Amino acid sequence: MKKIYLFALLTFSLCTIHVTAQELDEDGVIIINWEALQETKPYEKSEVWEPIPEKVSPGYLTQAPSDATILFDGKNLDHWHHPKFGYGARMDQVESVLTAKLRADEYKPAAWQIKDGAMIVQPGSGPIETKKKFGDAQLHIEWLSPVDPGKSGQYYSNSGIFFMGLYEIQVLNSYENETYANGQAGSIYKQTIPLVNASRPPGEWQSYDIVFTAPTFKADGTLQSPASMTAFHNGVLIQNHTILKGPGVYIGDSHYIPHPEKLPLLLQDHGDMVRFRNIWIREL
Repeated sequence: MKKIYLFALLTFSLCTIHVTAQELDEDGVIIINWEALQETKPYEKSEVWEPIPEKVSPGYLTQAPSDATILFDGKNLDHWHHPKFGYGARMDQVESVLTAKLRADEYKPAAWQIKDGAMIVQPGSGPIETKKKFGDAQLHIEWLSPVDPGKSGQYYSNSGIFFMGLYEIQVLNSYENETYANGQAGSIYKQTIPLVNASRPPGEWQSYDIVFTAPTFKADGTLQSPASMTAFHNGVLIQNHTILKGPGVYIGDSHYIPHPEKLPLLLQDHGDMVRFRNIWIREL
């Protein structure tokens, strides 16, 4: 093999580094002499040893990881209540609802039914929200659209998961059920269509695994960084670091309004008996 030697002088600030006698192979690729590098160990300069990540025991299948907050384990609704004020259909209503909630945080005990380890939406009872407030979070939630002949579109097992009570990812039977694309299961409601439709048929359990990044605001209330969401539906990526335009609204355009760093997670009562189970969340 023909050997070619390169000599280079690199200057950075006030120091110089001499690179000498670099051997190339027949294709012109530099050959690294690993034995010689053991003397100076330059690779150690790029090794970061601290901080050491906290050890977390991963969950097994449907089991939550060790550092998660269990929001529903099939036994009770102790972590939930009905808020007096739910969510808005239009941005002016969203703002007025948020103002009312921050002024008077009123609620009553959660009245959804529990059956066979699942919570079931009780149509007309209103949404439920967590007693604890969250910002940046990883959420796991499983849901089921009951078989309901005669229903279609947005009226077939409609619900929603609202991060901070504002930012919605849609729950809907989207298995062979036609509706507008930015309102189907896995959509950032009325904003972003899911990358694919990973829906299972009604009567089968489905899962969402979501990473939500809360928006931040400057001292004057203007937006500093928008909310984003990455979501997997039944293990399939459907939202890839999607930037949200603002809260989820049914009518008109969305925009950001300033709010606290942490707010409750809310599950929607849209009049359908959607089921939820195995809900856990990790604060990030």
